[in-house]
Amino acid sequence: MGMVSEFKEFAMRGNVVDLAVGVVIGAAFGKIVASLVNDVIMPAVGFIVGGVNFSDLAFELKAATVDAAGAEVPAVLIKYGAFIQTIVDFLIIAFAIFVAVKVINKLKRKEEAAPAAPPAPSEEVKLLTEIRDALKSR
Repeated sequence: MGMVSEFKEFAMRGNVVDLAVGVVIGAAFGKIVASLVNDVIMPAVGFIVGGVNFSDLAFELKAATVDAAGAEVPAVLIKYGAFIQTIVDFLIIAFAIFVAVKVINKLKRKEEAAPAAPPAPSEEVKLLTEIRDALKSR
């Protein structure tokens, strides 16, 4: 029973729960960015450079063939168009994270720039200050 309670304590720590939420949100954000790149950006870029569909770009190492049993053997391809799309995905995600971190750092600097006012001096300090000032005036 000790191992179950120890695991429960570990799983319910704030950092583990925050990490789990971050992973889920990150996966959803990745899907949004992939859709943006595949469905919006790359078709527009392909149109601009002359109607190229980047997902179809590939270098053929070996052509598709039919084996002796009549089954088709698919072609061996290096799909550099898909690689280009993945690079664009990465750049968009990296830029979004950069902007988010920059905003968070700016908010933290504002908090640090406005320090709390120092506490009022105690009665003893006030009394000692009055005594000092009285001695100076003599």
